Amino acid sequence: MKKVFFLFALVSMLSFNACETDFDVTAEWKDITVVYGLISQNDSVHYVKINKAFLGEGNALTYAQEADSASYLNNLEVRIIEKAGSTETRSFNLDTTTLFNKEEGIFYAPEQVVYKASFKVPADYVNKDYTYHLEIKNKITGKVITAQTPLVHDFAVETPRPGQQSINFTAESNQRVKWFSAKNGRRYNVSVRFWFDEVIGPGRDTLARSIDWNFSSAKSVSVQGGESMELLYSPASFFTVCKSLIPYKSGDEFSENDVVSRLVNRVEFLFAVSGDELNTYMEVNEPSSGIVQEKPDYTNIENGIGLFSCRYLKSTETPSVKMRIGPSTEERLINENLKFVKKIGN
Repeated sequence: MKKVFFLFALVSMLSFNACETDFDVTAEWKDITVVYGLISQNDSVHYVKINKAFLGEGNALTYAQEADSASYLNNLEVRIIEKAGSTETRSFNLDTTTLFNKEEGIFYAPEQVVYKASFKVPADYVNKDYTYHLEIKNKITGKVITAQTPLVHDFAVETPRPGQQSINFTAESNQRVKWFSAKNGRRYNVSVRFWFDEVIGPGRDTLARSIDWNFSSAKSVSVQGGESMELLYSPASFFTVCKSLIPYKSGDEFSENDVVSRLVNRVEFLFAVSGDELNTYMEVNEPSSGIVQEKPDYTNIENGIGLFSCRYLKSTETPSVKMRIGPSTEERLINENLKFVKKIGN
């Protein structure tokens, strides 16, 4: 079930005719489970973040820095149930694991405890239309939290055409990326990943490196699939992005002085597709452009709050198809003073 709700907080001191009333803003504690998880057929390991809302006397920022304030410790049973239609096909118990890559901020870092399950989505997921159901049970209170999501299906890309061997970014007019929407997909973030090789240091080590050129996003009208979609891009922007992202900056692993030369390699077009629920969550949390700044919170979690949805990452690159950089683009990169040199055979 989808729920859109508004949370209002009122903290005030009222005085009238020398009469003063104090309000205790620390209400009676209530167990609120906060859940975030995404399922993708690209992944073999799936993570779900589960925390509890916390409340206490004193500074909330101090509580946020304590892991125990938001953790259920070992008091949860968590599983993901795979279904084909209404038939349960598999079930996976999730175990806790600690990640160490959380950036510092209001909440405790860098450690964070998440729930992990290892499984691959079956290859026939399109024909059987699998859905994935999350079930969380509090072993102390008996409270059960649930959510479910379908999968974003694969889809066809029309432009760049399948099997295209090379590409140039020297055209003066805008170019198109064209594709057909995926079933259960709603938002499409498109980017180009440019791969190149760097010859580093006196040892002349050759390292592979890439940068991402991000386009705008597009949204399908429905999640039924088969809708013709496209985005326009300016090819000249490729060189602007290269000049901004390729040179090493202070604090990077290498410096520009370490780079002897660079060689063009290939590009791939990437489509990061968000499911319907994930798209709605992103829309709700986008910056407000109007006068009214109060925004609703969105959740599709039953008996809790948060998000459980799907995503899919598609690349135009396959084991047999690599889209190399064309000669005219290579020549311009050489003239941009980015240390690119002519690649033999290009």
